[in-house]
Amino acid sequence: MMDKYAKGSTTRLVQSFDGGPLKGFTDAVTYDDALFVDAMLAQGSADDIARAKVVGNAFLYVQKYDTAGDGRLRASYAPRPLRKPSDVIARDDTSDVGNMAWVGQALVQLYAKSSDVSYLNSALAIGTWLQNNTYDTRGAGGYTGGYTSRGTKIEWKSTEHNIDVYAFFTMLATESGDTAWSERAAWAEQFVAAMWDANDGRFYVGTLDDGKTPNKPFKPEDVNSWSYLAFQNPAWAAAPSWDVTNLAVSKDGFSGVSFCSGDRSGVWFEGTSHLADALELRNASGDDRQAQQYIGDVAYAQIHGLNADGLGVIAASKNGLSDCDGDKYYASLHVGATAWYILAVRQGNPFLLAKL
Repeated sequence: MMDKYAKGSTTRLVQSFDGGPLKGFTDAVTYDDALFVDAMLAQGSADDIARAKVVGNAFLYVQKYDTAGDGRLRASYAPRPLRKPSDVIARDDTSDVGNMAWVGQALVQLYAKSSDVSYLNSALAIGTWLQNNTYDTRGAGGYTGGYTSRGTKIEWKSTEHNIDVYAFFTMLATESGDTAWSERAAWAEQFVAAMWDANDGRFYVGTLDDGKTPNKPFKPEDVNSWSYLAFQNPAWAAAPSWDVTNLAVSKDGFSGVSFCSGDRSGVWFEGTSHLADALELRNASGDDRQAQQYIGDVAYAQIHGLNADGLGVIAASKNGLSDCDGDKYYASLHVGATAWYILAVRQGNPFLLAKL
């Protein structure tokens, strides 16, 4: 996927999807490309690290030549080689907090691996933009969702985004030596704590637009597995188990978990992999067995799934699997799902420094 449009050291991002219903969708989604960097660092060969740096350099390039010029990155770009500023084409202009936090994490990981200060400086610019533009004092605090492609402020707050911000800012504190980032990370953690539903043993997805009221009906997988990977908090250790129990899918020969409780008609392979990763880390009784089962489920889909090529991992076992929030997943090969599979197999934790 990285070499579809250029090879070698040419600065470029990686197209997120290929084949199936998304064969015409050629965006390089920044979240997926951040995961690409994490997966390459987890594999760790000289070639893998070189590839991670190429994508890291692409992040620096699109940040430098963004039309706003204020440190942000957009949700997705055209995956064309980046040889001149006009090659930077934002396909989705959304200033998405989660995507930016993931890019920031990947850049700090690259800095820790390479000691190239340009990666740290880029990450600091992203962190500063997040702090200046999405810090929120309503309710339990935390950080809002960012800005829409039209520049409208997103007023709701996402638990998942605040998990990402916590991990990112904690990394910045470690690598920059500036303790202000630790205080900012704690602000994100405070919000995450307020979204914990002790009765159900799971996290609410976030708030409504008022920034205070929990969004209770929407029950996705990722917030529960990512919370354990990021915090390893014993008080929240039941969260991955909620996913195992409530999102289980075994249908049409494929098994794993769905994206959300509202549609269990197919398997979401990205989530199945990061749930496996969380279970490996938690390592309670039965966790490793369940994690290895999930990894085996993804490996089966890698070979036998619709539109499979034996290399990448498809996003979902069927076309049109709902995310319970208006979007759908398809049986198209997906860089993000493939990267999370690599991380699960390697027991790599992208939320922690030096754990890739």
